[in-house]
Amino acid sequence: MSYEITGKLIARFDIVQRTETFKTREFVIEKTEDINGRTITNYAKFQCVQDKTAMVDRFNIGDEVKVQFNIKGTKWMKDGKENYITNLDAWRMETVKISQDAPSSDQVNYNDMPPAMDASDDLPF
Repeated sequence: MSYEITGKLIARFDIVQRTETFKTREFVIEKTEDINGRTITNYAKFQCVQDKTAMVDRFNIGDEVKVQFNIKGTKWMKDGKENYITNLDAWRMETVKISQDAPSSDQVNYNDMPPAMDASDDLPF
């Protein structure tokens, strides 16, 4: 299952070589929301692995980004106790362009829609 979040990139960490064939990297997104007139700020730390560790390099600290990620959980036993860890595994990042001219989420920009089919077009698709 895939999720996404939009926020400000506020930290990125070095690549960590976990084993000879496995590497990870972490970064943090700041997400601020206005809830009933109160500003709430949350910080989400993401992990990317293997070839995805370089994707964070394309962005600067302070950039607004959209992150697509999966939630992964692991269970293991240590000293007779069950332990759990949850990771937010990022697999895609893109820049969010914020423009004052951009339509709000409930507006449709008809310039972005494909042209209507011509009635004389008899193609089956």
